[in-house]
Amino acid sequence: MNTPPLQFKPLSFSWVALHPNPKGIVRFIGGAFFGSFPILFYRDLLNHLYQEGYTLIAMPFRFSFRHWAIAAGLFSEQRQLRAVLIDEAQHLGYETEVYEKDENYIWVGHSLGCKYIALLEFLSDPNRDSILQTVLGQESRKNAIQSLAQTALPAKISIQDQASLLIAPDISDTESAIPIPAIARLLDRLKLGVLPTRKQTQALIEQSDLFNLTGLISFDQDDIAGNIAHPDMGRHPGEESDVNWFLTLIRRKPEPVLAQELPGKHLEPLGIKVGRFVFNPFRRPIFSADQRPVNIIVLTFIQKLLFRP
Repeated sequence: MNTPPLQFKPLSFSWVALHPNPKGIVRFIGGAFFGSFPILFYRDLLNHLYQEGYTLIAMPFRFSFRHWAIAAGLFSEQRQLRAVLIDEAQHLGYETEVYEKDENYIWVGHSLGCKYIALLEFLSDPNRDSILQTVLGQESRKNAIQSLAQTALPAKISIQDQASLLIAPDISDTESAIPIPAIARLLDRLKLGVLPTRKQTQALIEQSDLFNLTGLISFDQDDIAGNIAHPDMGRHPGEESDVNWFLTLIRRKPEPVLAQELPGKHLEPLGIKVGRFVFNPFRRPIFSADQRPVNIIVLTFIQKLLFRP
């Protein structure tokens, strides 16, 4: 069966492109601002994955400092979508069995989207409540539980057995969202800033036994998420960058390390195909669509994570 041109359809609160014969399902979450319009800003990357045989779920999110609530909302959305995908596939005469198994799904995030995936990974840990208590303390734990409860989720949140691919991960905090440090610090003191903070997120993840099926892609000129060549280069000067922090975490896990650094800056995955070329206003030169390194490596990593021995 020939693959039709990429066409997204709004299903639930996401944009979905069902492949007629899918190898797997990619759940994609983009970065701040760009992740609100994923099917526009990440069009070329998503089209490449679709043409290679993957059903796509592009999950937009609203801007908010309450990252617990956004992560829980994304989980609630993917849970509701499971039945919707099966119904839509049946309506189109496509295969449905692939949508019924957790191991056929992979989460792919770019920048801030990686933080939401990391929070979902942490919330999948059966010991999450005790870890929240230990790391956050009583007040912060209460705020986290209240944020999760507002989405009317079941007691157990889990994306266990679902692989994830992190592209230029950025564990964003208030200073990332507010470029004026004095205002960011004031919001944090008033408890109006980003929650969980970067340090809280790192501490929670470090206590978790999950994150085994995770790949990482970084870029050698990334001064936001950082890069492997310069461990302290990133949004937080003098501290280990988010890329290197995640890489250290992955190296502790039993699975073989799946990581690669590519040429480019933080916004390398953005791109819109125009004719035979891909236009990315933050990148020079403009690559031919079928020779774009980020497309090739993302596809390769997805294949390795989904079809591991």
